[in-house]
Amino acid sequence: MTKGSETARRGALLARRLDLVASVSALTAEALRLNQKRAGIEMDVLRLELEIGRSGASAQLVRDLHDAEQSAAAIMQACAACEQRIVAAEDDVDDVDRRLAATTNKD
Repeated sequence: MTKGSETARRGALLARRLDLVASVSALTAEALRLNQKRAGIEMDVLRLELEIGRSGASAQLVRDLHDAEQSAAAIMQACAACEQRIVAAEDDVDDVDRRLAATTNKD
């Protein structure tokens, strides 16, 4: 390859890496948001369980608890999916880093 094409290839890899790092950052922010939401729902579950323990299991409290538990389960699944996307994006960054290292070693 010519010097110019190597420089262009390295530039393209650096741009790809920048895009991937931005994706990892956005996914990490999403994971944090989901975890905060999950924690809030878990607090609701605890509050409802305490209320049921104090005043008995009214139909409304039981429904609210069931709804909160379903919401918590859905958020946990979303968190797991987000974590998988983070791992995949980090693997892509590693791949680009290896390719960048290979172009640097040729010089």
